[in-house]
Amino acid sequence: MNRIKKGDQVVVITGKDKGKKGDVIRVLGDRVVVSNINMVKRHTKANPQAGQPGGIIEREASIHVSNVMLFNPATGKGERIKTKVLEDGRKIRVFRSSDEAVDA
Repeated sequence: MNRIKKGDQVVVITGKDKGKKGDVIRVLGDRVVVSNINMVKRHTKANPQAGQPGGIIEREASIHVSNVMLFNPATGKGERIKTKVLEDGRKIRVFRSSDEAVDA
């Protein structure tokens, strides 16, 4: 079970975007793409067949999953998480500090 999933709100804990919050757009193995975090400029060539204009496009680059923490709305901070197995055999993610479930 992945600690970070698509749609989660995360806080960046290291790097140039330290302290910023954003939603996870994609999970790529041990890397994640977070909205408006780690923005890079990409110089693209025009492709008229695909209707794609050329120029400098700014988009999100991936960031390593160890550099983000799941955001806990109750405390307003990023927190560590663990997995817990319920009686019926399902695994859920819970915050380590409060033992409250991440997934509703």
